[in-house]
Amino acid sequence: MLLNTRPNKTQPRRHSITGEGNRQRILSAAEEVFAAYGYNGGTVGMIAEQARLSKPNVLYYFPSKAEIYDRLLVSILDDWIGKMALFEQAGDEPADKIAAYIRGKIAFSRIRPNASRVFANEIIGGARNLEKAIHARLRPQLKKDVELVYCWIRDGKIDSIDPYHLFFLIWSSTQSYADFSAQIRMLLQKEQLETEDFKAAETFLINLVLKGLGLYAESGARTRG
Repeated sequence: MLLNTRPNKTQPRRHSITGEGNRQRILSAAEEVFAAYGYNGGTVGMIAEQARLSKPNVLYYFPSKAEIYDRLLVSILDDWIGKMALFEQAGDEPADKIAAYIRGKIAFSRIRPNASRVFANEIIGGARNLEKAIHARLRPQLKKDVELVYCWIRDGKIDSIDPYHLFFLIWSSTQSYADFSAQIRMLLQKEQLETEDFKAAETFLINLVLKGLGLYAESGARTRG
């Protein structure tokens, strides 16, 4: 009987897919654990239990808790920067871009609340694990967005404001619906924030910010004439 000596080209691919799937399971589990217990309180064993993998299996993909945490922070930062890329938002007018930007940030708080909490806790702790990434990746993106806002001011499209504080306001207000959701839920007397709650927050914040810039909601028209 002749043996098939040709290499099985599907095996490495299958192994790669399984490995990547397990890495994502571990990172998703770590997101929940670190959001609930912080870096110091979370353990590899807790992450393994949440991921439904053995602890040795978790350590096969990530040799330490610190490496899991670092990889998770990079993943969160990438997603966060993706949501804040003002140049890539829909529309040409300032009102449309700002509205899309706020929607993206609210969506991040709604879809990945645990990621927002992990990120916030890292920043509150001094951002020691993110300092280099913030300087290398977040600052350049923010600089682009700030320059665009300065162009709008120069062209008379919006009122003269400080672009940096515009973005700081948007970040803090939208992230509150993830980072302080427990407080908001209690005050609204709800067990969970629902889709309509995020929609109401989105509408309010868009109108508030656009009026503060001298714009009508998503129209690009000036409020004064």
